[in-house]
Amino acid sequence: MARRKAATAASVNTGTDMVHVPVGKGGFFGHLVGHMVGKALPYAAPWISAAALPPVAGLATNQMWGGAPLSAGLASAAIAVGGAGLTAVTWKTTPAASKFGQFRRVQATTSVAAGMGWLTCATAAGPFGHPMLDAWLIGGGLFAASWNVRQLLRNGAGGDVESEETGGGMAALAAAIGWEKLTVKNPKGTGKGTVKASIEVAPSTTVDEVQATTAKAAAALKLPPSGVVITKDPEDASKGTISLRVADLLRDGVPFAPPVALGLLPTDDIPLGLYADGEVWAINPFAAAILQHLLVMGVTGAGKSELLRSLIAHLATRRKISVFLVDLAKGRQTVGHIADGIDWLIQDAKEAKRMLRALPAAIKARGSVLADEGLDQWAPASSLNAVVVWIEEAADVADFQELEETARKARSVGIWLCVSLQRATWTNLSTDIRANLQGTMCFGVNEASDAGFCLPDRVTAAGAVPDWGSDRPGYAFSTGMGIPQERWTTEVRSGLTDRQELADLVAAGTPYRDPLDEATATALGQAYAQRAHKGTNRTTPGVGAPAPAAVATTPAALAALPAPATDRSAYALETDTMPDDTELEEAAAMEIQDAYDEVMGSIPADPEPTADYASLRLEDEVPDADEDSGMEFDAPAPIGTEEARHILYTELDGWVQSGRLEFEPADLIPATTAAGRKRPWMQGELKSLVEAGILQRDGHGAYSILHSPLQPA
Repeated sequence: MARRKAATAASVNTGTDMVHVPVGKGGFFGHLVGHMVGKALPYAAPWISAAALPPVAGLATNQMWGGAPLSAGLASAAIAVGGAGLTAVTWKTTPAASKFGQFRRVQATTSVAAGMGWLTCATAAGPFGHPMLDAWLIGGGLFAASWNVRQLLRNGAGGDVESEETGGGMAALAAAIGWEKLTVKNPKGTGKGTVKASIEVAPSTTVDEVQATTAKAAAALKLPPSGVVITKDPEDASKGTISLRVADLLRDGVPFAPPVALGLLPTDDIPLGLYADGEVWAINPFAAAILQHLLVMGVTGAGKSELLRSLIAHLATRRKISVFLVDLAKGRQTVGHIADGIDWLIQDAKEAKRMLRALPAAIKARGSVLADEGLDQWAPASSLNAVVVWIEEAADVADFQELEETARKARSVGIWLCVSLQRATWTNLSTDIRANLQGTMCFGVNEASDAGFCLPDRVTAAGAVPDWGSDRPGYAFSTGMGIPQERWTTEVRSGLTDRQELADLVAAGTPYRDPLDEATATALGQAYAQRAHKGTNRTTPGVGAPAPAAVATTPAALAALPAPATDRSAYALETDTMPDDTELEEAAAMEIQDAYDEVMGSIPADPEPTADYASLRLEDEVPDADEDSGMEFDAPAPIGTEEARHILYTELDGWVQSGRLEFEPADLIPATTAAGRKRPWMQGELKSLVEAGILQRDGHGAYSILHSPLQPA
């Protein structure tokens, strides 16, 4: 029974397909014949058309108009004109984007022209007389055979001809969106959701014009707006590359890539996620030929914080690197679980300004160290750490001039400046600063034009525009920092992080994190020594500690300074004018009066308003002592220059000990008065302290204390 059932079916190999047909009463041969007929029918169609249509159409037109010479002539002329028009339409509408397509156009046009020409003659002469019958038999046979050859090449020769004919779908796309002057060559699928092909434009067009149509191409292919990217060939303006992202391999998220080892150097690759084709997205800013500062941009929810956590987790497991992070909005919320890996976490605006004001001194000191080490720029062989300064919403932290100076000078000394904000418009970030931020990470933006504030023009022109807002968190385009230029137009997605995993990773990296080098820590001064947050590095640097107490001697660095100028010359340095004696006296009197009013205002009212001394003022002459009182008044001895300086330095040192590092000149008036000096002398002393690197003056007349003047340098 089983054999009988097995014998009821058999397989027939036709050369192209394995066809299963039932075997029974006539079943095998019946299905075999049916299959052969089905295979042969497409090849028979041209023969049937050639055999039936011409004689039928010729007989019909001859019977209608061939009876009279006039009607036959007019009908033949009309058919000839119509045939010419039909031939032209055939030529124009037949695609010919490849060599095989060009052959098809010629074949179709010739067939139409020959058929209409025969019909024109057959209308007057009849279809069955000589030579019309001969032309029909010979021409019709050649017509049918030529179309059979084309079908055999297309179906039998397989994918090569089809690929050449359609360009892997590219030629059809070109016809659909008007790329008539574009040649697409060698389309290849990467097997990772991307199709790439070479393109070449005709002399009458440019690759820029083709780049402007990427949105139309994406719509025609039903791809995301950023799914079509066209890049130029840097060596040939007529050539380029088109990339079609036909599948999103990153849709389900990208896992965080942990370090390959603990204790790596800053110059090792930092993996942050994946490209759209599945390759690893990694940056290496410190190993690049030029350290490129970073601009990170994207709307809220676009994935900037996730990227920051990934980066810090990697840096916190490395040697010879220190991280300074400024985030006034949500610092602990974003990086609180990995804060131990951050050497200086700043969440206070005043402390952020201290750090930025101290950076120029650190840059100068690091430059001197690198010069002594014979290095043109920072390298792992240096005694200095690489330093990462990450600033969230920089416009809220520093003025443009201050930040631009840091961006311009920090590159060669191994300080990597990273600025993150939502929109890098000129109101939030000056064009001078943006020009120095050559590395970019542009996450989702709300408007396509916003991407131009971050990404280079050649990237956005290619169609790499992340105008998806916060709909695709983690997706971005990235340039610079050691990334190959051909990768700049490929989408990336940063890895998804787990808070506990990152916290454990940072804790494991504690034995490998080097403390900030002594030269940089010393140059940063009290701003660094008194920082509110201190990361858990391998050791604690023994530099920058506050002075234990005010000492009686003047540090050598200050003692070597020239003595301040006279009151008149010092005043001239501050005001650029030379006042006369009367003006100096009036100014000093006003300052003393202000100080007097401030002090006296805090004293309670005189309990004896009717006393004889109630009407006396501080400026009045001291009354003569009562002869019977036994009291004597002596004029105070004048205070020397060194002692006067020490009074001023002691005041500054006391502020340092209490954590106060900013002041205005008016705050020193009591100490200046106690030193027996006037404001011009104080201004001269402040100028000398700025030149010595003890103080730093900002653009608004205020000062920051970098070091205590009583602490040995």
